[in-house]
Amino acid sequence: MSYFHSVTLDKDRCRGCTNCIKRCPTEAIRVRDGKAMIINERCIDCGECIRVCPYHAKLAVTDSLDMMKNFKYKIALPAPSLYGQFRDLTINQVLSALLDIGFDEVFEVAYAAEIVSKFTREALAKGNLRKPVISSACPAVVRLVQIRFPSLIDNLLDICSPMDTAAILAKKEAIKKTGLKEEEIGVFFISPCAAKVTSVKNPIGIEKSKIDGVFSMKEIYGLIIQKAKITVVRDLSKASMIGVGWANSGGEAFGTFAENSIYVDGIHNVVDVLEEIELGKLNDLDFFEGLACIGGCIGGPLTVENNFVAKNRIRKLTEQLHKREEPLFDEKEIVFEEVKWKKKIEKSEVMKLDKDISKALEMMKQIDTQYKALPGLDCGSCGSPTCRALAEDIVKGFATEYDCIFILKDKIKNLAQELNDLAGKIPPVLSEGKE
Repeated sequence: MSYFHSVTLDKDRCRGCTNCIKRCPTEAIRVRDGKAMIINERCIDCGECIRVCPYHAKLAVTDSLDMMKNFKYKIALPAPSLYGQFRDLTINQVLSALLDIGFDEVFEVAYAAEIVSKFTREALAKGNLRKPVISSACPAVVRLVQIRFPSLIDNLLDICSPMDTAAILAKKEAIKKTGLKEEEIGVFFISPCAAKVTSVKNPIGIEKSKIDGVFSMKEIYGLIIQKAKITVVRDLSKASMIGVGWANSGGEAFGTFAENSIYVDGIHNVVDVLEEIELGKLNDLDFFEGLACIGGCIGGPLTVENNFVAKNRIRKLTEQLHKREEPLFDEKEIVFEEVKWKKKIEKSEVMKLDKDISKALEMMKQIDTQYKALPGLDCGSCGSPTCRALAEDIVKGFATEYDCIFILKDKIKNLAQELNDLAGKIPPVLSEGKE
C-alpha cells in the first residue's frame, strides 16, 4: 500500500533555488536537473518547504468541499487554531457560520482536546509510561520520531489525537441522534496543516480514521467571513480554556498539569530537543510537547493569519473562558480504551544504508572517505542539502563527485591546464627540421 503525502511539488513553478533542501528536517528533498524532487519515504509532511519556497512550488493537497455531497449528514470538526484566524468573530460566530456553510453539525476539536488532556493526566498519574512521555498530537513529530529517532518510539503517548477523538465522538453521537448508518455520516476536519491531512490518510496508532475528509483552513476561512456577517449566532461552544489553548504551543502541556514538562515549537527546535532526549539528558522530564510549526498549530501552513497575531488572539480567548479540569462528557460515551492506540508505531528503515549490517558498515566507510574529499561548505549547490548528504548520494549511486561545483571547477581548471600544456607540444614528424 502506497503512503499518501499531502505535501507535493509543482514542477512548473519550481526554479531549483535550493531553499527547501536546506530547511527540510529529514533531508527529504534534492534538486536534480534544475527541479526539486521529494524523497517520499523521508518526508514527514511538516510543511517547512511550503513556508520557505519563494515560488510557491510546494503545495498541500486537501480534499474538495464537493465531498460533502456524498453524505446525508455532515459534521465539521474545527481545529482550535481556527478561532485565532478572525479579528472580530467570537467562537460561537465561527461555529454558527460553519452551519450556514452547509454543515449539519459542528463538533469542537477543542472539546475533544479536553478529553485527551484528561486521559493524559490519568495515564501520567499511573506512572507506567516511559519517561519523558512525548506528545503524539503533532503527526509531523510522530513521523519525525519514526524516521530520525526510532529509539524514542516507546516514549510516544499512545493516545489518539484530539482530531481523531473528536471524530469518534461526533460519529457516535450523530448515529444516535439521526438513526443514520455510519457510512451516511460525513465527518470533516478543518486543518491548519498538511501533516494532519496525511495522518487521516495514513492513520497513526489506529487502523482507520473516522474522518472522511480534510478541508484546508484557508479555503474555509473565506466562506466563514462571508457567512459570519449574516448568520444567526447560536450557543454552540462547549470548550473551556484548556481545549482552546491547544491551538498555541504549550496548550497541551498546560492541560496535563505536569509541573516537570517542556514545550517546543518549530521542527528544527524539536529535533534539537529530541536529540537531547535520545542522549539521555532529559530522563528526569515527565512530558515533552513538540510541535512542528512555530507558535503551535496557529502557525500551520494552511492558516491565514500571522501566527504571532493568532497566538495573541487565542491567549485572549482563553483568558475569557473558564478553566475546567474535568470535561463535561458522559463517561459512558467514550472510555480510555476507545482512544488508546490499537496499532504499534513501527520504526522507519529509510535512514538505513542497507539491511545487511556488513554492507551498511562498508557503505559508511565509503561515505566517510567521500565526505573528506568534499569541501564541507554545505552550500547546497550540488542539489543535496549538505556535503555529508552528497557523499551518501554518491555512494548510493544517486550522484557523482562532479555534482560538487568546487570539485568540478578544480577538474575543469586541471583539464584546461593539461590542454594548454599539450598545445605547446608538437610531434616530431610534424616539426620542421633545423637548418
